[in-house]
Amino acid sequence: MKVLLPDEPEVEKRLTSADEDAQKQRLQDNHIHSIDTTVVIRQLPSQGLSFQLWPAATTLVTLLDQLRSHPTNSPLSPILSALSNGQDHRPLRILELGSGTGLVGIVAAATLSANVTVTDLPHVIPNLQFNVQMNSHIWGPHGGTVEVAPLRWGEADDVELIGREFDLILASDVVYHDHLYDPLLQTLRMLMGLEGADNKKMMFVMAHLRRWKKESAFFRKAKKLFQVETLHVDRPTQGSRVGVVTYSFRGKSQNFE
Repeated sequence: MKVLLPDEPEVEKRLTSADEDAQKQRLQDNHIHSIDTTVVIRQLPSQGLSFQLWPAATTLVTLLDQLRSHPTNSPLSPILSALSNGQDHRPLRILELGSGTGLVGIVAAATLSANVTVTDLPHVIPNLQFNVQMNSHIWGPHGGTVEVAPLRWGEADDVELIGREFDLILASDVVYHDHLYDPLLQTLRMLMGLEGADNKKMMFVMAHLRRWKKESAFFRKAKKLFQVETLHVDRPTQGSRVGVVTYSFRGKSQNFE
């Protein structure tokens, strides 16, 4: 029997094409132990930083998972306690800034039975929406919801469209480009009612992996507006000198009593 084999260049071309497809799209499974389910996230590395998962997001997901399993013995427990003090038992309303792939917001909706709005720049929204729809079966049984909306930092019109009726703001690895420090802080001021008499009882929780010394400028500016506290510090991963740090921010003039 005669077997015809393709030419070597043709084989190499097919392998290269398959390799490129794998680089364009990566699916990652993220198991959430507290609700015994898996969140599948599509990453598109070739599209840029906002289309990939980063260490700080994984840290926030782990903390949310732990909070569900051990609600009174978690680094996030004081935050939830402060927000729920004296309120009814309605679902938490959560806004995520710079959601990227949407992993944190999806997990927050499921583990906290919360109404979550995930946001990012307009060009990131299609992949964010894809991941939300692909995992829409996850938060429903736990009473949560997830909505997707564009939000450009520093843009008052975008904040008005999304509204300010949130209890908690989440973010991970958003202190990255120094030209976005001021727009991010401006958005937080608008959302948390620090620019007027409408002083809201709202908190911001951010997971951050320090990469450059210049990032200290963001924290210096933030501490003029907020009480910044460290909630949790991860151990450094192999090959890294520092671990992810999770912070809480509350307005200096906000009353949580």
